[in-house]
Amino acid sequence: VQLVESGGGLAQAGGSLRLSCEASGNIVILGAMGWYRQAPGKPREFVAAVPRGAIANYADSVKGRFTISRDTAENTVYLQMNSLKPEDTGVYYCNADRVVLNGILSPDAYWGKGTQVTVSS
Repeated sequence: VQLVESGGGLAQAGGSLRLSCEASGNIVILGAMGWYRQAPGKPREFVAAVPRGAIANYADSVKGRFTISRDTAENTVYLQMNSLKPEDTGVYYCNADRVVLNGILSPDAYWGKGTQVTVSS
């Protein structure tokens, strides 16, 4: 299973970016797909996730600014980030759990390698 993020880059405060993550392989994702981020010198933190067929949830720090969406058929998840702040800077990682790989439910969650988001003030 490979999760590949794209769409990161540099934005000014108040600007927008849209991240994408596509999971490839002979898979069905039964669980949530989501986004985490890690700022320099800080632990990785939850940003947003959308369970399969359920309502998305968000970290309080991004509520009202970020929107997560999912294309279940394409095993793809998106993160629309608006009203960006310098504190949103970090490496954004895609995550998927409860993945059926070649017909077998994997006990592991899967992570992408991350995409850098930098917001200047």
